[in-house]
Amino acid sequence: MIIQLEEAKRTLLAMKDDVKELASALKIDKITDDAEELEQKTMVPNFWDDAANSSKILRELKQIKDTLEEYAGLKTALDDALTLAEMGIEENDESVVEEVLAEVEKITALEEKMRLETLLSGEYDSCNAIVSLHPGAGGTEAQDWAMMLYRMYTRWAEKHGFTVKLMDWLDGDEAGIKSATIMVEGPHAYGFLKSEHGVHRLVRVSPFDASGRRQTSFASCEVTPELDDSVDIEIREEDIEVTAHRSSGAGGQHINKTDSAIRIVHKPTGIVVGCQTERSQLQNKETALRMLKSKLAEIKARENLDRIEDIRGEKARIEWGSQIRSYVFMPYTLAKDTRTGFKNGNINAVMDGDIDGFINAYLKSLA
Repeated sequence: MIIQLEEAKRTLLAMKDDVKELASALKIDKITDDAEELEQKTMVPNFWDDAANSSKILRELKQIKDTLEEYAGLKTALDDALTLAEMGIEENDESVVEEVLAEVEKITALEEKMRLETLLSGEYDSCNAIVSLHPGAGGTEAQDWAMMLYRMYTRWAEKHGFTVKLMDWLDGDEAGIKSATIMVEGPHAYGFLKSEHGVHRLVRVSPFDASGRRQTSFASCEVTPELDDSVDIEIREEDIEVTAHRSSGAGGQHINKTDSAIRIVHKPTGIVVGCQTERSQLQNKETALRMLKSKLAEIKARENLDRIEDIRGEKARIEWGSQIRSYVFMPYTLAKDTRTGFKNGNINAVMDGDIDGFINAYLKSLA
């Protein structure tokens, strides 16, 4: 058992250099100075006169403070674990072995997470993520697949400490969903989840087919950053079609069962957004409009367009050949990303939210 402590000590000592290198990658010295500058700006007497600018400064300050706190926590955890390992070796105390090994695992995971965050330098990577799921052709089978993806993403988010807020939901005909939208709130939520944008393919024996035949189904996942009101995008009333309907679905008793849910169609592009989580039609409309602005801004940036009017409504069809990832349950089990080649044979773990390998491989492919 003491041999395990010796190995853990060597691992932790080696990680000290990695953590120092991480400080350079995160630009800890620079962002510490930036935080002081931003703090000074918040103390100016007329700071709150410009609401858009003040909210931008506060958001930037919070992001920097979160990074500094996370890095300080990593250093402290590393030092504490190293001290505990050294004490265990000196005292020949085997009772601390399990605790030290658990700390090594936790510190390694946190260091990897923070290293990945250094790759998240996109304009919107620090934002919350709006995740929308839509089944492809295939009726109940595809709708059930969209529901399975909904569960996969909510499980992933909860495991990583993100907050998941249901924004919109349309029940499937017999099972599953016709569409669902969630807001994933937390640092770099969009930066991590942008890798999931695209068509997902499922191969399995359908539980809805009495003959027990193998079926292939498709569902699309749209991921956009949540942008605040400072985003300068004009949406004309004549360009949108607003309809009200009764809330439904996974929100249970927390969803207001009145005709307060709102769905908005942006006629020039065909983009559809909806919200049913607020208490009134007006609040749901305001939230849905923010979601629409976020989608338009993200598409404009992603496609390098000069104007919102240049966005076209065509989307990749939710079918064979356009998928970013395949999930096979039969005749073998495998989830494989077509962009990076990353694969995971534990399909049940993947459906329970173990998609970090796919996300990390995608982010590294962008570096």
